[in-house]
Amino acid sequence: MGSPQASPARDVSKRRASEEVQKEAKTLSASSWLQLITMDSCKIHENASKCSVNTMECFMVLSTQAQKISIATLCGLFGTLCIFENSLVLYLIFSSPRTRRKPSYLFISSLALADILASVIFVCSFVNFHVFNETNFSKEMFLLQLAGVNTSFSASLSSLLLTALDRYISISRPSKYKLLMTRKRAWIALGVLWVTCVTIASLPLLGWNCCMLDSTCSELFPFVDDNYLSSWICFVMVLLGCIIYAYAHVLWRAHQHVAYMEKHQAQAGKQNTRMRMDVMLAKTLVMVLTVLVLCWSPVLVLMIYSIFARLSNHLRKVFAFCSTLCLLNSMVNPIIYALRSKELYSSLRMVLSRFRRQLKASEESPEAESTRKSSVIETVCEDTHVT
Repeated sequence: MGSPQASPARDVSKRRASEEVQKEAKTLSASSWLQLITMDSCKIHENASKCSVNTMECFMVLSTQAQKISIATLCGLFGTLCIFENSLVLYLIFSSPRTRRKPSYLFISSLALADILASVIFVCSFVNFHVFNETNFSKEMFLLQLAGVNTSFSASLSSLLLTALDRYISISRPSKYKLLMTRKRAWIALGVLWVTCVTIASLPLLGWNCCMLDSTCSELFPFVDDNYLSSWICFVMVLLGCIIYAYAHVLWRAHQHVAYMEKHQAQAGKQNTRMRMDVMLAKTLVMVLTVLVLCWSPVLVLMIYSIFARLSNHLRKVFAFCSTLCLLNSMVNPIIYALRSKELYSSLRMVLSRFRRQLKASEESPEAESTRKSSVIETVCEDTHVT
């Protein structure tokens, strides 16, 4: 038997412990409570139905207002600039008869179109989901939006592959380039590219999802099967591998061309001019590839990691912010074209000079009109005075 004073002492210690727990509970922020509630609800949804629309709330990982504002600001800034810049690139290419006939610029225009679609679809769906937490749509509608994002980004990467192959043929077989790379073949290649990207991106919507197959769902995307995500990652890695191989060969041949031009500077002819153009365009596209790898590497690494290990809530937030780097890549591409491509740069200068002339003419037209009206009035007054 213990002493009679032991029981009151234990009561006092329990009371103090409960008071400390209550103080800690009061100090918890609203975001922490929301995160705890979301984790509990995600467990309930996981046990109940992994294909319920409410399951999408588990993927809304931005818990604070500051995070939502940051994502909205980045998406709005990158998306707006990306749409403007790529639209300008498309206008510069198709407004010039010289550039729109070349297969190289057809591939670049496909890249610009894919980046525009990626900006519009990605920004609208991403901000609507993570910032406004909109869940008033069906599973099919979400998979349709995801298919649009996958199509545009896959087409962007595939357009870079076609551009790399175009440079590969131009430098490896310069004498047969015009015979091998015709406008008809370029349009056929672009058609195959877009059909393939749309087909691969639409597979979850057509039935390859964890709801239809009752398989393991991805931790990064609602309703997406882990096997499909693995296949899509392999598809992207194959594209990147082919692009890297093509550009490695292009760089090697470009280095040989530079050495040849330095050795035969006195022979300034059409062939050397052609080599300079190939070398400049090769360097430009290597810069594009470097930006592409730097922007896509964090996303691909986290996707691969999510297949083999369980992601923490912090890593899922990091993935959400890294996803905006894909927009940054789409925004940087046109800037590189404008700085490195002499043809697009000269077209841009012509457009700006034409715009300045029109602006100057519009400013001078009211003054000319007022001068004409005053001269007419003076003439009428003189005629009246003579009469």
